[in-house]
Amino acid sequence: MSIQILHKGLSDTIQDLGRYGYQHLGIQPSGCMDTLSAALANYILQNDTHAPVIELHFPSSQIQFLDDHIICITGANFVPLLNKKSIALHESISVQKNDILSMLQPIEGNIAYIAIKGILNEPKWLNSYATNGKRLEKEDILHFSKSSTTPPINSKDVGRNIAFIAEQLQGHLFSNNSPIRFIPGPAWQDLRENAIHDLIKTSFSITSQRNRMGYQLKGPALNLNVPNTYLSSAVTRGTIQLLPNGDLIVLMADHQTIGGYANLGQIILVDLPRFAQMKTGQPFKFSITNLEEAQTLYQKMYAPFKY
Repeated sequence: MSIQILHKGLSDTIQDLGRYGYQHLGIQPSGCMDTLSAALANYILQNDTHAPVIELHFPSSQIQFLDDHIICITGANFVPLLNKKSIALHESISVQKNDILSMLQPIEGNIAYIAIKGILNEPKWLNSYATNGKRLEKEDILHFSKSSTTPPINSKDVGRNIAFIAEQLQGHLFSNNSPIRFIPGPAWQDLRENAIHDLIKTSFSITSQRNRMGYQLKGPALNLNVPNTYLSSAVTRGTIQLLPNGDLIVLMADHQTIGGYANLGQIILVDLPRFAQMKTGQPFKFSITNLEEAQTLYQKMYAPFKY
């Protein structure tokens, strides 16, 4: 069972939930930018939660299936076409040998995911398939073996449940205009009072300076009470850093493992997929939360996926 990349995309990669446990060695976790959509795709196919998926950024790769497969597409709506005919998101789709999958145009969101029923026959590195910088190229071939796990979800009753979960997930990702919640970090107390006001009360947006390592934000310039030099310390995805020019950057999946910029806070895991899927220039606001609420929301949102 194999697939081949006919035409390379902008920045398509193989990802899973990430390579954790090695940041003390300077190794980034990487992994999916939108873990919710990836979890849903694997759940529908009844793959292992940590199974790898193909992460697509538009313009995305054109893929040919060299054997029969079962796939599921989630996340951003790029209008997927199978042999030039539209196919649905959030459903298990049977594809035949020599079928060609392509994406027409970005309608909603920034990142789409393709899960494939089976086991990827590629070597793991440090217990993960996640890649950092290694993009899928033209003529790349990925090999899969059949999975011994349960078949994809397709019964009517369970299908309605999946449709409900997918609807709720899509609503959270693309129709939710509520603030992006964060937990204040170690440099929060060093912000000027007017900077705290601006951070909470005014809108920000993501600039074109965005990639899997971090999203730079446009908004009011923020200042510290006293210019401070911070010791480099651990950072992770969702860390909000204040740059010397007063701008903010939010670290994403391929973030560095330590940083010396002022650490203003941490976007909670529940809101990171929504943040990752935001369009360039889309306005949003921040709001403060706490660790207890973040943990409760996380457990509730990921419960269906046995994450």
